[in-house]
Amino acid sequence: MNMTRHAQVRLQQRCIPPMVLDLLLQFGASESAGNGASMMFFDKPARRRVHSYAGALAPLLDAHLDSYAVVTQDNTVITAGYRTERIRRH
Repeated sequence: MNMTRHAQVRLQQRCIPPMVLDLLLQFGASESAGNGASMMFFDKPARRRVHSYAGALAPLLDAHLDSYAVVTQDNTVITAGYRTERIRRH
């Protein structure tokens, strides 16, 4: 997985474990973020997939399932953070 320096810093600042980023890219839903990038996040079906995949570790991951990542078309992570608002779909 390619990641910009900005994304590495944001993951560290916001205490998002690398495992959560991997789960986000594997199971997350995608929404357009403009300029060809997409925002990956955990919607309800994605959360269910993570819970079935993680098994006994699922309760430990619940605190991190409000995270998101902005990814380019060539799968480079630009930034990551925690959602504080609902994602508005147009």
